[in-house]
Amino acid sequence: MVYYFRSNVSDTEATIYAGKDKFENEELIKHGWDEDFHADNLSSAHIYLRLRPGQEWDKLPQALVEDCAQLTKANSIEGNKKDNVTIVYTPWSNLVKNASMATGQVSFRDQKQTRTLLVPTRLNPTINRLMKTRTVASADGLFAEKEQHLSELRAKAREKAKETRKEDEKVKKERQEEKYRREHAYEDMMNGDIDEEGGGKRSNQDGWDDDDFM
Repeated sequence: MVYYFRSNVSDTEATIYAGKDKFENEELIKHGWDEDFHADNLSSAHIYLRLRPGQEWDKLPQALVEDCAQLTKANSIEGNKKDNVTIVYTPWSNLVKNASMATGQVSFRDQKQTRTLLVPTRLNPTINRLMKTRTVASADGLFAEKEQHLSELRAKAREKAKETRKEDEKVKKERQEEKYRREHAYEDMMNGDIDEEGGGKRSNQDGWDDDDFM
């Protein structure tokens, strides 16, 4: 089972989710989104924050990070009993999982892509507020949810590539037209001069008589 929580401490409501236990954490590790924010450092406690488009994991409102940290502490049997617990958080894309690791355990690709937050003590008002928003869903839906998300990203990427090609073709055409104008500017000017001379000059064939020129 997956637990979903809603946090409203920032400008827009945020979705936080967690596995029921370390086995459910495996599904969360497997099917997380690149945009997800991951907080743990305690046994059996992995909390994820679903970032909105444009949000950056290391520039989140402090109050929202603290909500995630409080849930991490509260969902750990060990951490819930302790004070001054350090929570580590990082983007989901920075997580590493291999066969040699214990169930629910992860490591990091790049330690520089991690941040820490000290949680002095459990804040019951915060936990109670978040628990009132909790809903439960099957972990089976994580795969379909991620596939739908990836499909939407691919569609956006194709549309962006199409727009880029269209703009490139427009710029290319404008440059070709400008090049043509530069290369034929003298020729066009000369043709204009010839036309003016030809239009203003008459000969005897046009009906002039020598006596007309007086």
